Formats: sequence, C-alpha cells, structure tokens
Amino acid sequence: MLYSLKNISLVWTCLVVASSAFPSSYSSTPIPPSQDAFYTAPAGFEHTLPGTILRLRPAPGNMTSVVSNSSAAYNILYRTTNSLYKPWWAVTTLFVPSSPATSNSSSHASYKNGNGSALLSYQIPYNTADVDYSPSYALYSELQPLPDIPTALGRGWYVNVPDFEGPLASFGAGVEEGQATLDSIRAVLSSGLGLAPDARLAMWGYSGGSVATEWAAELQVEYAPELNFSGMAVGGLVPNFTSLLSTDPGTIWAAQLPLTLLGLTSQYPQAYAYLVSQLKTSGPYNATGFLAAKNFSFDQAFEAFSYQNIWDYFVDGITVVESPLIQAILNSNAYMGYHGVPSMPIFAYKAIHDEISPVGDTDALVDRYCGIGANILYQRNAIGGHLAEETNGDPRAFAWLSSVLDGSYSTKYSPQGCTIENVSVNITSSTL
Repeated sequence: MLYSLKNISLVWTCLVVASSAFPSSYSSTPIPPSQDAFYTAPAGFEHTLPGTILRLRPAPGNMTSVVSNSSAAYNILYRTTNSLYKPWWAVTTLFVPSSPATSNSSSHASYKNGNGSALLSYQIPYNTADVDYSPSYALYSELQPLPDIPTALGRGWYVNVPDFEGPLASFGAGVEEGQATLDSIRAVLSSGLGLAPDARLAMWGYSGGSVATEWAAELQVEYAPELNFSGMAVGGLVPNFTSLLSTDPGTIWAAQLPLTLLGLTSQYPQAYAYLVSQLKTSGPYNATGFLAAKNFSFDQAFEAFSYQNIWDYFVDGITVVESPLIQAILNSNAYMGYHGVPSMPIFAYKAIHDEISPVGDTDALVDRYCGIGANILYQRNAIGGHLAEETNGDPRAFAWLSSVLDGSYSTKYSPQGCTIENVSVNITSSTL
C-alpha cells in the first residue's frame, strides 16, 4: 500500500493549509453542506494527490446515535477528480464499528494489533441535484432509516459512505462518481482511524449507488491500481442512463429525468446553459417548475414530477438531448462497460421486471464482461421490480459480501468465471 503511506505524509500538511483558510473548529451541530465551510476545498488542494485528506473531523451532532452499532463517525474532505479529469474534492463519512472484526491470520499480522480487518464502501442512492441532500448531512434525517449500514457495522466492518456526487451534486456523472468513490477509500485507508493497512476491501451499491460502485470498479485498474478489492456487490444496476430517456417520461419514475439532466450538466456550463435555454418560459410545464428540481431531495422530486411527461418542459421535446453538447456528456458518463474491466469478483442482482432500467441492459453488460474474463455471479429475480429487489436482494448481498470480507469466498462461491442464475425470491410486500 505504498500509495496510502505516501498520502499519510500529506495529511497534516493539508490540514495546516486548511486551517489557514478557515477556522480550526466547525459547528458542533450538522448544518447543510452549502453553508458549511468544512465542505470547501482549501487553497492549493489541486496540487495534492487524488485521495489526499484535506480535512478530517468527528461527524457533528449525534451521528453515532442515528446510525447504531458505531462507536465513532468521521467526516473526511479529500481530493478527487471530476468528470473533466480535473482536480476536485468530495466528502465521505467513515463509521467505526463498536466491535471491529479482526483476524488472527498469519497473512494479516497487522490485525493482531486490534486494527479493523474489513472495510465496506457503501454507496447510497441519494439521486439528487442538490448538495444539501448528500449522505454526510442527509443521514441525520432525510436518508433514515437505512438498515444496511448498522447491519454492516454490527458485523464488525468499518463502513465508508461517500458523497460521491461531489460539491455540485453531479448525479449521473459516472466518471466523477467512480473516481470520488475510489478516492474516498484511499482517504479512509490513510486516515489512521483503526483500519489495518491490508484490510479486506469491498464495495456495495443499489440503483444510483450501484452506478458509482460499478464505475469505480471500471476505473480502478487504471485510476487506483494499488487498491486491492476483495469484491463488489451491485443491485438494480443502471448500465445505460440513456434508457431512462425512453422508459421514465410519464411514469411514476419521471423525476429521474430532471435530476439526471441537471446532475449531468452541472460540471459543463455550456451544456447547462443550452439545457435551460430550451425550457419553456410559460405554461404549466415551464423553466421554473423544471429548475425547482435543483433544490429537491429525490423524495421531493418524486412527489413533484411523478407521471409527468418531462419532455413537455422543453420547446422541442426530447430532441433537446440530441444536441452535441448533451450527447458528448452522455457518451462520456452514461454508458458502463467502456472504461475498463473490473478485476474483482462481482455479485450482481436485478429484478427481471425492473421498471427503471431494462434487465436487458444489465444482461448485455454482464455478457460483455464475462466474454473478457470477469468473475461474476449474476442473479436475475423473477419476482418484484426495482424497489422490491432492493429488499429481496439484501440477504443475498450480505451473504456474498461476508464471504469476501471474511476470506471464505473461494470455499462458498466459484472463484473463477461467470454464473448466471434465474431466482425467485420474495421477502417484501412492495408492488414496485
């Protein structure tokens, strides 16, 4: 882990830089990221390496009461890279389990000192174009309850929860989301907060969280080759964001469209200006109504836009996305499978009747990876839809993740090749 050790030497330098720009102490109670100086990168951050810690603090307020089974929680501001491949920053929250899992394995001697042996990076599908609904803040209220985090902590795993959309809430920007996820893990490993240097690493995400997770896995080989992942679990995968353009308008999931378009263009001023210029200025579907999504959580957007034909907001309808400005962003950020092949074992699970992302898109991605040597267990559930599979898939994901984080994977699952299974699992009453 030479890269992480190198980062450690930069941590205190960056903290000193930060203290010269902002007060050395921050609010003891949570305040929105847009109002919190902690979330702003210090001068000179762009000269540090990706994954460098820029600031670190105990999470304000009662985070350990909100998220059970944790003995401490920390916010870490770190340097990352955006979708334009320029220096950027993001925040992650690290939860320390009340009883960390350790190992007596001779190959993991550092665990004998009581350091944590397992880190799960859990990407929450927060799906918003408003930075004030990022997990590091929204976990106090908007994103509760989330049972997966306390369950993972109860197994003794450290849990990393990145604000992977970054400071502009760039929902759907796959390149940034993946790189921000990888750099959050780099930062956590170099933080000195109790993890063994050779702790086993795994990632997990569902729906919007699976987007950041899968992009991280694609980019890891080139962007963060020193990170040695034991595996990743991805559920409700959305391999092709352009599928939303045709499947979501006029449905209960219509909110995905304004949030995606605003998130994708947030790093591209010309494209954003073009998008706004194409909105109607009057009538029931106008610019004011569409742009209100910039200040919505996903739940608020869901309530505001459900069953609307989002293309009615634009002068020329869906043709707005045919602009070269928009197409260039989609080509760079919206299609999985073209930025690298995940080198880690993968557990993928999806409802065959997923209403948001056609199962055929995931079938095609899995087939592509399997054809070039990936190691995948892919389960297609014949029961339920997108929301139901989040619950139906949880026990299977936990079982699989447990095997990669406790070292028993090769005895419980196929260590090589691809296995595709059709299953019928129903443990929820959800109709979606």
